[in-house]
Amino acid sequence: MRLHRNLVFTVIDSLGFIFNDGEYADKVVARALKKDKRWGSADRKFVAETIYEIVRWKRLYMEIAEVKDPLDRDKLWRIFAVWAVLRGITLPDWKYFEETPVRRIKGRYDELSKIRKFRESIPDWMDELGVKELGEKKWETELAAQNEQAKVILRVNTLKTTREKLRAILMDLNIDTIIEKDYPDALILKERANVFLTDAFKEGLFEVQDASSQLVARFLEVEPGMRVVDTCAGAGGKTLHMASLMQNKGQLIAMDLYESKLKQLKLRAKRNSAFNIEYRIIDSTKVIKKLHEKADRVLIDAPCSGLGVLKRNPDSKWKLQPEFVDNIRKVQAEVLESYSKIVKPGGKMVYATCSVLPSENQEQVEKFLKTEIGKEFTFIKDQKVLASESGFDGFYMALLERKNK
Repeated sequence: MRLHRNLVFTVIDSLGFIFNDGEYADKVVARALKKDKRWGSADRKFVAETIYEIVRWKRLYMEIAEVKDPLDRDKLWRIFAVWAVLRGITLPDWKYFEETPVRRIKGRYDELSKIRKFRESIPDWMDELGVKELGEKKWETELAAQNEQAKVILRVNTLKTTREKLRAILMDLNIDTIIEKDYPDALILKERANVFLTDAFKEGLFEVQDASSQLVARFLEVEPGMRVVDTCAGAGGKTLHMASLMQNKGQLIAMDLYESKLKQLKLRAKRNSAFNIEYRIIDSTKVIKKLHEKADRVLIDAPCSGLGVLKRNPDSKWKLQPEFVDNIRKVQAEVLESYSKIVKPGGKMVYATCSVLPSENQEQVEKFLKTEIGKEFTFIKDQKVLASESGFDGFYMALLERKNK
């Protein structure tokens, strides 16, 4: 592979925004890909994949390059050189690479690969937390799975098409997909492609959504005609899935603390032709109280550490702090206690996270069932999804039913 100066400069600039300015990798990559309209698909692929790879392996590469935070441009060039050498790329005769110790880089890699926190490129505290909660062996295999590149997975919008029809449309565009029987609405891309540029996406025939995330709406057992509340809707991936399962019949209330997220959801819903959604900003406790005991189904897709989706968001390894994880557990308990009151007697609720930590998952459910409101619920079932077992994101979901009075 031959390195092109403008592409490499874009990678270096982008890494600075992520590591030094705290910007999110997905936003930085999206912006980087718009930098030069003359770039072909191979150029854009190089930029996106190189940024993500260096973000994913940041700790390992920093250790090999013998640099520490904060990362100025010189240090970023040294990290990039490590990435290139380990991929067998011949470094061009640029001033940035003049003193690159190629043999030393390979030797350091072999040496550091024997130590898990370097091999899997993870902060000490996160490694210790994973071992404590999942045990050494399970955490080790989970970490390795979380460092693989995430697959691109589509969720077919059944309000507009079927899986078979969409698959045929994509095949005509030379986008090959795989069907897995346990995920009835999913199409898995054989090779990465920019599906957002297709007419099929613009017409709302699909959304991009991980297969594990697609399990949640079905787990809630929503049906046409029900009143369903998505209490932490965000930009609405699961809301839209529920709208399609409800066939646009009934009432689907999407709630969130942030108006900006609900605005995104409105745009997506319009493209999806999902017309049974109402939008409510949680700007006071009154918004929740008005819905007490009114819903057939309630989804609590709780805020969490995101330790099940590191392959999708590798920069969160460096942004997350231990205090955040401690605080988010308190938020989860509060959210469960508050939003569960929306479920009517005989109704059902799903508590879900994209974390693999038992302290955010089954332990939260166990604690909730011992609270005053929790005693009104019966635990039905739960599902723990590990990336190392499923090949998709790590997830948790628990189905609870409110007892009839």
